[in-house]
Amino acid sequence: MTPPLFIAVSVPSTIAERLAALGGGIPGGRQVPAENMHITLRYLGEIEAMLADEICESLATVSHPAFTLCVSGVGFFGKRRDPRLLYAGVRPHDDLVALHHRVEGLLAQLRVPPRERKYHPHITLARLKGASPRHVGDFVAANNLLESPPFEIRSFALHESHRRSDGSHYRMIQEYLLYP
Repeated sequence: MTPPLFIAVSVPSTIAERLAALGGGIPGGRQVPAENMHITLRYLGEIEAMLADEICESLATVSHPAFTLCVSGVGFFGKRRDPRLLYAGVRPHDDLVALHHRVEGLLAQLRVPPRERKYHPHITLARLKGASPRHVGDFVAANNLLESPPFEIRSFALHESHRRSDGSHYRMIQEYLLYP
């Protein structure tokens, strides 16, 4: 089995650093470092090494144009009384959704079961454990109008995740360029 794998687009360092500064303000939150910020296209988890190799090879066949995104607003996942994850939203964009669908279609051809949840593009700011719902609500209200300058997405990549005592560390396995 492989370490947990995921397919994602990167967030420029200038925007990631700005977002990382936001994520540390909630007691009970474990801030995501700027170098780990990304927009997941598909989480794969631990899979057989042969399938991982097939996926890595097949992703090279995905043809899609480069496109521009913006960060827009913040929110959380989990129940109101038990928030689990704080995120920055991504302004809906047809090209991001189309790239996600292309990746999903390729994975379906390789007999990877689809995700059951609806795709909700976001950038994780902090993982929450025992965070006060009031603090989370205050944070969302204070930062709901967050907007980033537009940034270009020129590639996506397959990554692996390694869990360590100081948090998760990601290693890029393969990058796939989008066409101009």
